Amino acid sequence: MSKFKKKAEVKQEIPTSSMPDVVFMLLFFFMVTTEMRKSSIEVKQQIPKAAQLRKLERKTLVANLYIGQPTEAKFGTEEKIQANDAFISTEDIIRWVNEEKSKLAEAEREQLTIAIKGDKDAKRGIIADVETELRKGNARKVLYTAADNSNARKN
Repeated sequence: MSKFKKKAEVKQEIPTSSMPDVVFMLLFFFMVTTEMRKSSIEVKQQIPKAAQLRKLERKTLVANLYIGQPTEAKFGTEEKIQANDAFISTEDIIRWVNEEKSKLAEAEREQLTIAIKGDKDAKRGIIADVETELRKGNARKVLYTAADNSNARKN
């Protein structure tokens, strides 16, 4: 009878020498592609509460207008309109709407929604002026941002 030699156990280890390279590539990728807050809000924002809310499907088609008193005294105490990072007047809204539409693809331009994030203490007059200018600028989809008040209603 012949004897068979047992094969030596072969260890197959996964090479980990390139692991740090992969980790740093992923880290760099996420740092580059992550989008931080686009603008810093310079007006007072105490969002009113609402009982019925609906979430947006595509937030990329939303442009924000902030209305309220400036947070810094150097801008005054009168309520202001902030679009992106700049204060604008009601006369500049049509130009701003056209700029926001030009950033979108041709097919999506009519789907642009303007979100008015007004302070709960903002005067109705400035909001009515903004609405009028939005109509003139052919921005027909207007959204009023509110916080959820469904908990207060149940109590």
